[in-house]
Amino acid sequence: MVPTDLILAGAVLFLALAVDRLIGDPHSAYHPVALLGRFIGWWGQPSRYSPRVQRAAGMFFWLVTVCIFGLPFFLFGTYAPWLVFLIGAPFLLKCCFAWRSLEEHVLGVVAALENGVEAGRERVKLMVSRETAQLDAEHIRSAAYESMTENLTDSIVSPLFYFALLSLFSLGLVGAAVFRAANTMDAMLGYRDERARLGWCSARMDDLLNYIPARVTTLFLLAYFVTQGTFSSAWQVMRRDGKKRPGFNGGIVMAAMAGGCGICFDKPGVYTIGNGERSLEAGGPAILSAVRAVTLSFAAITAATLILLAWLIHSTGI
Repeated sequence: MVPTDLILAGAVLFLALAVDRLIGDPHSAYHPVALLGRFIGWWGQPSRYSPRVQRAAGMFFWLVTVCIFGLPFFLFGTYAPWLVFLIGAPFLLKCCFAWRSLEEHVLGVVAALENGVEAGRERVKLMVSRETAQLDAEHIRSAAYESMTENLTDSIVSPLFYFALLSLFSLGLVGAAVFRAANTMDAMLGYRDERARLGWCSARMDDLLNYIPARVTTLFLLAYFVTQGTFSSAWQVMRRDGKKRPGFNGGIVMAAMAGGCGICFDKPGVYTIGNGERSLEAGGPAILSAVRAVTLSFAAITAATLILLAWLIHSTGI
């Protein structure tokens, strides 16, 4: 690790956010994550394996997938000259997170509801795996904003966290790529149905990799709600409802968001999180604002930390 590497990493992080806001996620069959999804779809079919070997197959292909997806990022990060790295790395890092696209999906659901509940049900299917046929307008909004809140960790904070952490070892792009591959495998295979055995490793690894970032996200949310005067509600709801959602990562983020924004996330028959002081139609914009604030503040503090470390290393001669 040299100071220049850390300064470059800090610059790349902010440039990647700028790229995301400018171009979002191009809809292309050759997008790296689209190619990743096709590869996972090829091996991630339980019918290909005997039930006795599905867990072992899932573990083997999990490792193969992160290695294949991470290799181009490793080669670029290792061998690209610094100027080429500064130009190309923001685009590669952008492939590993989604901020603008997340907002576009949510706003697309909100816009679709203006054309009726059925239009909203069809649009929200692009964001969630739950059955949508019986959802009313408020539950459609809940599904969309729940997905956005959970993906504040999965699709924004976690990949940027691992980029920054592994930048300490000049492997920032690899860290972001490995997380994106792991999270995509969980999104496609981590379900309690016929994919349970094959997706067991994917689900467990996603839980493990998101453990610290989910708590970092929650801390940034709570800090943001201090500025909004709703910290007390966010804290209380987080402590009361943070474990209602299955899993030990998403619930605390969703509960803090629900409490701070004064809304309620409701998945019928599974959980109800928040006090519901206002509807999601009224409170939805507050969720968008919170996601933007956490994204920008996390990126700013992370980039500043990398640059500060570079200065300390240079000044102390470590």
